[in-house]
Amino acid sequence: MRVAPLAELASHRHWQAPPTTTDCEAAAGVACYQPAQLHQAYHLKGLYARGLDGAGSTIAIVDSFGSPTVRADLREFDHDFGLPAPPHFRIIQPAGQVPAFDPNDATMVGWAEETSLDVQWAHAIAPKANLLLVETPVAETEGVHGLPEIVRAENYVIRHGLADVITQSFGATEETFPSVRSLLRLRSAFVNAARHHVTVLASSGDAGATDYQRNGVDLYTHRVNSWPSSDPLVTSVGGTQLHLDAAGMRTQPDNVWNDTALLGGPDAAGGGRSHVFARPPYQDRVRSVVGGHRGTPDISMSAAVDGGVLVYLGFPASGLTPGYYIFGGTSESSPEFAGIVAIAKQRAHHRLGLLNPRLYALDGRRAAGIVDVRRGDNTVSFEQNGSTFTVPGFDAHRGYDLASGWGTVDAGRLTAALAR
Repeated sequence: MRVAPLAELASHRHWQAPPTTTDCEAAAGVACYQPAQLHQAYHLKGLYARGLDGAGSTIAIVDSFGSPTVRADLREFDHDFGLPAPPHFRIIQPAGQVPAFDPNDATMVGWAEETSLDVQWAHAIAPKANLLLVETPVAETEGVHGLPEIVRAENYVIRHGLADVITQSFGATEETFPSVRSLLRLRSAFVNAARHHVTVLASSGDAGATDYQRNGVDLYTHRVNSWPSSDPLVTSVGGTQLHLDAAGMRTQPDNVWNDTALLGGPDAAGGGRSHVFARPPYQDRVRSVVGGHRGTPDISMSAAVDGGVLVYLGFPASGLTPGYYIFGGTSESSPEFAGIVAIAKQRAHHRLGLLNPRLYALDGRRAAGIVDVRRGDNTVSFEQNGSTFTVPGFDAHRGYDLASGWGTVDAGRLTAALAR
């Protein structure tokens, strides 16, 4: 059974101390990046120098089970990279007590890895934002399973005013729900969030233009999309590949994340047209791309495994030794963008709510902090049941596309534009 969180572990190669990009390329065959490199790449350093670092904002991170060492792992991460501790870091379980961690349970281990990635990289982007880890007691897989508990937990957070932005690094293929009605019944938290001006984000997926069937093992052999990323009340965050030197300067422009050839499976940024939701009004200006359907993603950030981020894992598990590992996937990009939203909320002095009408009103303008991505695609090929399948994806091109959305971000300009 495939674990539903979207984190992509590059390999079980690990380091006791943070490796450099050169170290990772030599030992694992892929590039890796530290927080300072992404700070440079996304133009965050100028914001930090002005005290714009997420202070006063709260990021809610929603994960099944959580991690038994999440606090200690974040302390190690902060110590090694010279980051401040978050002002407040709270863990709640509003949908029921989480069962004890089992290091031999692959699903629990997968969620612990996911939790570490989400927490460390939301914090790395907005180091002075408060963190709220929302743990749920049932694993989200495909279809409805695990989602009622997530919805209950998110509604609790929203009703009690506990967060300004919610990030979700999971998704279920729309076709795995028993019916459209069963999916629509799960939207109450997003309706509630819109009413309370809470921003909700979700990862666009890691299988390119396809995704997994209900058994969690087989893939659809045609284009599909996943929810909650496809929900019109959610900002869908896709994935790009960064090409950075040791200082975080780009050596070439970003492209759509697609590591399918490298990793031997469907490993690429999710994106496409929803089969459940019609085109929302804010996408009318891109109707020539999305047609009559909700299109995803809306925006993208770093997600490639070749160019993955370093995550500290300290919990015991089969095959894992405490240390730094390389992670990618749109599980990375959603918490990173949550950090951007936290800084924009700080600039605005109020919550931003549903971002999508603002993002589409910016119309991909560089002056407003959106950097067009014009290279790459999310086409994937894979072996399944003795046959090879290719699911044609979408090409990046000028303006909005179904591979990268509007593109990626210049945080200095984008946070100002969103705050306005």
